[in-house]
Formats: sequence, structure tokens, C-alpha cells
Amino acid sequence: MDTLFSLKVFRQVVQSGSFTRAADQLDISTAMASKHVSHLENTIQAKLLHRNSRNLHLTETGEEYYRQCSYALDTLDTAAQKAAGGADTPQGMLRVTMPLWFAGGNMSAWLAEYRQRYPKVTLDLVLDNRHIDLIAEGFDLALRVSKTPSPSLIVKPLAKIEFVLLAAPDYLARHGTPDTPEAVMQHQAILPSYTSQQNWEITHRHTGEKAILHLSPVIRSDNTLMIRELIKAGAGIGYQPLWAVQQELKDGTLIQLLPDYTIWTDQLNATYVDRAFLSAKVRSFIDFFNEKISEG
Repeated sequence: MDTLFSLKVFRQVVQSGSFTRAADQLDISTAMASKHVSHLENTIQAKLLHRNSRNLHLTETGEEYYRQCSYALDTLDTAAQKAAGGADTPQGMLRVTMPLWFAGGNMSAWLAEYRQRYPKVTLDLVLDNRHIDLIAEGFDLALRVSKTPSPSLIVKPLAKIEFVLLAAPDYLARHGTPDTPEAVMQHQAILPSYTSQQNWEITHRHTGEKAILHLSPVIRSDNTLMIRELIKAGAGIGYQPLWAVQQELKDGTLIQLLPDYTIWTDQLNATYVDRAFLSAKVRSFIDFFNEKISEG
């Protein structure tokens, strides 16, 4: 069998999460897709995929093989593009994972502008607060908020993300507006379940005075957007990335609490798999976001 094509089939199976979908993408039969993967396993004498009738996932050997396979195929694709004079043209499918709170007007406008600028790139966006395995799940790039990124990935810092403490006007009308950290801690809170953090050291923007803010949750959720809606509905106070609530603050549906304090900041990074060089589509996406962030 054509081993190079078998590599392409294997990569497509991993990226699609299915032999059937991979076969459709490559215009071959599902049985033939399975034969190509079996050919690779027989060649290297190692199992690459655990599979049953409902799902499949990479073995430990398969994860490393997929990484090297993708690198080799990208190298060949880039070489072919360069020979054809198209090495610098962003094109093809770009799979990106990002936090749930990116689902807003600001980010949507940026993504629409990116597509206008690079019409040959097709975006596949997955919004999830968990740290997806880029290699195992076939992603090109992750936008992640973290001060401690994975050492196995390449990380490019993009921006500092400020989180703000919020409440709805009707909630404040019923419970009063707290104007000190001590007063805030008397209120019921809505917090994310994907972090155990309930205590923050907050800093006064002008005096530098520090205080410990402890919030006791009455509701937890793993969905940032659900937390935002619960705060807007008056279920309690909570925090959100400032980027995610700029419109709500502007139209008054949310009120910022303790505006003289820095509540929490974190680092937004562009994260991708270690490669000898970056594909044009990934590079274009990172450069575009750097540009939009620098514009303010």
C-alpha cells in the first residue's frame, strides 16, 4: 500500500474522530481507511488506535506517532506550496479551541474580519473551558487563559485578561451595593466549578492596598456563559472576563463591583504543537489576533 497516503488517512481519522468521516473526506471506503491504518500498525509493529463501534482514541504510541506524522505531512505540504509559490498563503482548515467566554460580539466581529482577510482559510471553532489535548484531538491552535501553560507546547503570550466582579441592578436594589471587600463577602456568589479558587488577593488600583476576598458560592457551573446569565438574572454576584461583559457594562445590565480594585488578571496565550515551522494559516491567525488586541 501507499504508505504516504496511509499517513494521510491516519491523520484524517484522528482529526475526524471517525473512520467513516475520514473516508468521506478522502473519497475512499471506510473499509479502505481501516486497511490503511492497519497497514501503518503492521509496518511499525505497534497499535495506534483503540477503537470500538462507538468511538476511538489514540494509544500512547499513537499520540507520538500522530505528532510526528502530522509534522512530516505538514513539511511535505509546505514544501509543495513553496515550490508552487504559495508558501505564504494561509489556506485550508484551521481547527482552534478557545474558552467559552469568547462567544461574544467582540470576538465574533474579529473572526468575521479574519475570514474576510483570509478567505481561503476555513475555521473550525470549538469553545470549551477544558484544556483539550491538541495532538490527540487534532487541533492546530488553542487560545488559553493560563499563567502555567503546558511545557510540552509552544506558547505565545497575547494579552493580559482582567476579570471583574459583577452584579445585576435588580440584585443590588434588593441587597444593596457593597463598596468594600468586607461588604462584598456578605453576598451570595456564583462561581465556576472548573476552578476551586474562592480566595483572591485583590489590590487597590491607587493605593496598592491589598485585601483577601473570599466568596462563598450558592451556585456553581462549568459554563462561563451560564454564570454570566445567572448574574444578569440577579441570582448573585460573580466575576467574568472584562472582554466578555463590555457591552453589558455599557448598557447597564451589569454593574461592576469594587471598580477601584484589581480583582484578578490572567494571561491569554496562543498555544500550538511544537513544529519546525509554523504553517501560514496558524501564523496568520496569531498575527491577526496580536493586531486586534494591540488596537485596544
